[in-house]
Amino acid sequence: MEKVLPSIPAKRYFTIGEVSDLCGVKPYVLRYWEQEFTQLKPMKRRGNRRYYQHHEVLLIRRIRDLLYDQGFTISGARNQLADAPGLRLDALQAFREEAAEAERLEAEELDTTPSFDISGDEKLSLEQVRQELLSIRETLLAF
Repeated sequence: MEKVLPSIPAKRYFTIGEVSDLCGVKPYVLRYWEQEFTQLKPMKRRGNRRYYQHHEVLLIRRIRDLLYDQGFTISGARNQLADAPGLRLDALQAFREEAAEAERLEAEELDTTPSFDISGDEKLSLEQVRQELLSIRETLLAF
């Protein structure tokens, strides 16, 4: 029954429909697995929409493999996941890589922060403008 699953695209978040396609299970199965496996906690946004991260997609594929391909029961798969430190390390590594990528993107964003031409040659970054506005606000509140 080993089904070849599509590769996971390089995205930060996936909808339940995308995860369903990537992992070969129906969305209602994913919602059920969220109740059964405590490690599976997708972020919920507006209207309770679920957004899964890369490490959660990998976890779902692992759960699918345990249940469908290796023949474990839900409780057996739960025990396998609890006993598998490699999976936790993989998830931790994925989290660290995501955090590093987010920091890199944030640094790029700061590098491209627009500056404002205040008086001829003097240019201020967005943070400097913010600090200046805060100091003006404090001065006005003192009156």
